Amino acid sequence: MNALVIFGLLAVLMLTGMPISISLGLTVLTFLFTMTQVPLESVALKLFTGIEKFEIMAIPFFILAGNFLTHGGVAKRMINFATSMVGHWYGGLGLAGVLACALFAAVSGSSPATVVAIGSILLPAMVKAGFPNKFGAGVISTSGALGILIPPSIVMVMYSVATNTSVGALFMAGVVPGLALAATLGGVTWYRAKKFNYPRQAKATWGERWQSFRKSVWGLLLIVVVMGGIYTGIFTPTEAAAMSAVYAFVVAVFVYRDMGLKDVPKVLLNSANMSAMLLYIITNAVLFSFIMTNENIPQALADWMLAHGLGVITFLLAVNIILLLAGNFMEPSSIVLIFAPILFPVAMKLGIDPVHFGIIMVVNMEVGMCHPPVGLNLYVASGITKMGITELTVAVWPWLLSMLGFLVVVTYWPALSIWLPKTLGVM
Repeated sequence: MNALVIFGLLAVLMLTGMPISISLGLTVLTFLFTMTQVPLESVALKLFTGIEKFEIMAIPFFILAGNFLTHGGVAKRMINFATSMVGHWYGGLGLAGVLACALFAAVSGSSPATVVAIGSILLPAMVKAGFPNKFGAGVISTSGALGILIPPSIVMVMYSVATNTSVGALFMAGVVPGLALAATLGGVTWYRAKKFNYPRQAKATWGERWQSFRKSVWGLLLIVVVMGGIYTGIFTPTEAAAMSAVYAFVVAVFVYRDMGLKDVPKVLLNSANMSAMLLYIITNAVLFSFIMTNENIPQALADWMLAHGLGVITFLLAVNIILLLAGNFMEPSSIVLIFAPILFPVAMKLGIDPVHFGIIMVVNMEVGMCHPPVGLNLYVASGITKMGITELTVAVWPWLLSMLGFLVVVTYWPALSIWLPKTLGVM
């Protein structure tokens, strides 16, 4: 009964157009003051201890690093490198977009940042080269979603905060699925380009490839700094985030010099605004998780499922449906922070690996970012391409279908996610 009241109140507040974070906060406060006897002191204590986690510090640092890279010319050099490698294949510029998105995802940790950075440069070039606008929009909208699967990923940090799962293990677990999804999206791009005979670039010489690699190497080295540092134990994921912010600043301002010192305050302010918004959502989500646990809702759900003989296959199918539906209305951070505390205890009772479950949630978030009505990547791509959301939805469907197929594979083949972290000994 209490669960119905909580979710009913949350749904009503969200339907009024109120931001998710405020809807969460008001739901929690209304429920606490009117339907429970929980002392306010324990609520305040939970609020303080809930956000007193070292992992949370990674979020503002990764956001800052991503903003420096977005404004600092790294994307342009990655596109040139990707084009030199695969531009001569069918749909070469589209394939270069997928590869560039995968590379930029590995240094930014954010899907919208990846769409903006790669799309704003590549989409005009694709139209100029003779590609249909819809084709370019479909490639960039879906490939940009790699930003939350290929580590480092802000959404993975959110999941770690919500479930106390190792961030390092999640980062390593995202590598193989991230590369597999990039290959899947690249395959769809190549097939459609061949089918409709879209333009191909002239094949670059090895000398040209070396030049483009040399120019982009400072950006690519950030992948080595973050992942190498975590894997070798030189620093924790949070320390890696701080290192990436400092490194991105040095590369953007002093190496590539696409940004001046006068631009730094603006980047810092943008990063602070975004970080404050996410931390406010986390704060309210911690309270929401607290009342869910206090009312024993996740445990009751787990017991009900086990009593009715619902196994792992059925549960994971239900999780995918719930998360895909949630993706219609909410952005990834909110979905993870609301649903992870509810679904995670059930998954643990069913014996599902916490890292594998995290990757399933992240892939669901990726799909959600590419379909209407609230697909964040669609809105970002709409701003770049000047196409309507309906038109973009039609444009992305071939890639979106392949992502749904990939979601099924990730869900029911745990080894795809947990093989690498187990091999490296981080889980």
